[in-house]
Amino acid sequence: MAAIRRRRSPEMVTEYADDVGLFKTRGFQIGMLVLLVAYLAIPNTLDDFWIGVLNYCAFFAIGGIGLNLLTGYTGQVSLGHAFFVGVGAYSAAWFGGQQEWPMLLWLPMAALIGGGLGALIGPVALRLHGNYLAIVTLGLLFLGEHIFIEWDSVTGGSRGTQVDAALAIGPLDFTSLELFGTTFSREQGVFWLLWAVVAITALIAKNVVRTRPGRAMQAIRDRDVAAEVVGVSLVRYKVGAFAISSAMAAVAGAFYGAAIQRYVSPVEFGGTFGLILSITFVAVIIIGGMGTVFGSILGALVVGALPRIIQEYSGDIPFLQTSPTSDGILSVASFNNMLFGALIIVFLLVEPRGLAALWLRAKAWFKFWPFSY
Repeated sequence: MAAIRRRRSPEMVTEYADDVGLFKTRGFQIGMLVLLVAYLAIPNTLDDFWIGVLNYCAFFAIGGIGLNLLTGYTGQVSLGHAFFVGVGAYSAAWFGGQQEWPMLLWLPMAALIGGGLGALIGPVALRLHGNYLAIVTLGLLFLGEHIFIEWDSVTGGSRGTQVDAALAIGPLDFTSLELFGTTFSREQGVFWLLWAVVAITALIAKNVVRTRPGRAMQAIRDRDVAAEVVGVSLVRYKVGAFAISSAMAAVAGAFYGAAIQRYVSPVEFGGTFGLILSITFVAVIIIGGMGTVFGSILGALVVGALPRIIQEYSGDIPFLQTSPTSDGILSVASFNNMLFGALIIVFLLVEPRGLAALWLRAKAWFKFWPFSY
């Protein structure tokens, strides 16, 4: 082995570095530049409604990336994702609101608490698989709902609580951002904050899955017994996957409470509504593409935007019930749930790899055109 290492040429090292680089192609670099321009320009070109829609998409993107690491890369099915989102939301409410910690303290604390709870749940995955693990994580929702309601001094009980956490980094207050003599609205500032966090979360996840832990997680997903035989520690990587996924869910929940809703209620993260939220995150990774980081973002754009667009234009859809006295046959919430269910079924039957596969297929077609036929 030492002889092989000595014979490695600089060209081999460079070739390997180019192969695993995040920005390894000119097309990818151009794409990143386009995304950067869009990131800077969107708040100045769209109104607050559409920016608010994109902010919801960012929330689902952060949590969806975390769930994809757990389910798409490690093969651990979880229906308790909403519980960890709630943990993050209440952490922001307590540390950021009641204790008045700055964002650079309450946000890591939310991630730490969420990750710590995920690490406690992780050992369950060592004994359970598939549907059994899904049922156990489903129990977290009802346990969490009870805790959120009964821990009145922290959560506000059944009435919920306001979240007044600061959204500032040093002199930059994203709720009333002022740059170069221009004052931006809260929605604009929150957009820049949330999508910067999406980029950081995606970068962290991408680096995890490109390295040895990521390969170990995928080996466990494909065949955990075989992975253990070749030396992969199931304890380390299953528990680690739960911890990282839960930490990202808690970060998403912290921003949901502090930046988007500014109010949290226990019914949102537990019981029936918590189950709907967890299934929504499952829809994000199925529609976007399981086992892909950028697929989580694509799925979040669809899942996060559709309900709010339908709500906004529900008056133009004849069969939707916009008020208790209207003639529609379906409420907006029921229609959204049915739509997500239909999308999950369609993608699982027609394109199990989600929108990410469609994008990769289209990119390959243009790359090899005119020999694509």
